[in-house]
Amino acid sequence: MKIQRERVSDEIPTASMADIAFLLIIYFMVTTTFAATRGLDFSLPKDDQDNTTIVDKEESVLIEIQPGGVLVVDGKAMQLETILEYLKPKLERNPNKPVIIRPDQEAEYGYMVDVFDELRQAQEKIGVEVKNVSIPTQREIDMFWY
Repeated sequence: MKIQRERVSDEIPTASMADIAFLLIIYFMVTTTFAATRGLDFSLPKDDQDNTTIVDKEESVLIEIQPGGVLVVDGKAMQLETILEYLKPKLERNPNKPVIIRPDQEAEYGYMVDVFDELRQAQEKIGVEVKNVSIPTQREIDMFWY
């Protein structure tokens, strides 16, 4: 005698899954707090024509690093060891004088590091600290130079 077994379905019942999903969505929408973005708080200056401040143009010292390690400081070829002596009188007049290091794309990275290290040692070598050193990115050079 053959016993008949009831065949079990291989499908997963998913009829109530949509109901559960909608209930979860509603639950999270109700329990979530919404924060309004405030933006930036700033105030514009008042239009005051009588008190305009005149700012003097500050000439910076430009140190160009060309391929092969050739250094050009303010349009003059210079050795690494003589840069600080050139900067000393300028920094004594204005300690915040900007010094810009502009390496050429073809110049090796090590030359820029050497110049930067030399400027960092200014306090020990010449007694005046170089406070304002700037190395522009290639994008800044392309957008704003000359």
